[in-house]
Amino acid sequence: MTLESIMVLFSFLLGLSLGSFMNVCIYRIPLKKSIITPPSTCPHCGERIRFYDNIPLLSYLFLLGRCRRCKQSVSWRYPAVEGLMGLLSLFLFIRYGLSFQYILSLLFAGTLVTISFIDLDHRIIPDILSLPGIVVGWCVSFFPWSVFWLDSLIGTVAGGGSLFLVAFIYERITGREGMGGGDIKLLAMIGAWMGWWPLPLIVLIASLTGAVIGAAFILFAGKGYRFRIPFGPFLSFGALFYLFFGLELAKWYFGLFP
Repeated sequence: MTLESIMVLFSFLLGLSLGSFMNVCIYRIPLKKSIITPPSTCPHCGERIRFYDNIPLLSYLFLLGRCRRCKQSVSWRYPAVEGLMGLLSLFLFIRYGLSFQYILSLLFAGTLVTISFIDLDHRIIPDILSLPGIVVGWCVSFFPWSVFWLDSLIGTVAGGGSLFLVAFIYERITGREGMGGGDIKLLAMIGAWMGWWPLPLIVLIASLTGAVIGAAFILFAGKGYRFRIPFGPFLSFGALFYLFFGLELAKWYFGLFP
């Protein structure tokens, strides 16, 4: 086994471990609980989870998705987040290698995934994630391989400002809130990390995927037209999609206009 293969495997295991920690954040942050103490427990019976029952992916498979003590089912979200972060870490490592760019991109991706699952569960995007994410994005912009600091600043203003304007106009016309403040801060954070120029395509991807899934909920899940689907996961998906395929997507999109 070569050193490169070992590092690739390590990147996947690192992503799994990060995903396990993110599950703690997804569960505890909306409840305003510490993400450090106490140790993880079963949400049903309160039994402390032993280290051998807390191995990413494997413990879920060995225990057949159930608590060892009370036998209650454990949410599919836990292995899903772990597996997703394992794959994201693997792909980012293949793209950037062992570098600061890999570590920081993994931090950005992990924050987006955490925000997405919290928004799915609670319909909120905590400021404790998005606001520090904006500041970190500004700081990262001073690295030579990152976006230029001015593009980061413009991205923050353009991202947050554009959604704020859409939300303001929608509310004035309909009398209902159409875009939450969390979505506005999330796009501002994405702009801080990625600059202003990817934002139109990110919003386009988010809007298209949101429209398709929203229509599916209306048609197949029996949800009414007033059912509110959180927009944060779609913005996060758009940002991650652009992170991996942005250049190819931009070339294809602008190639449609001769």
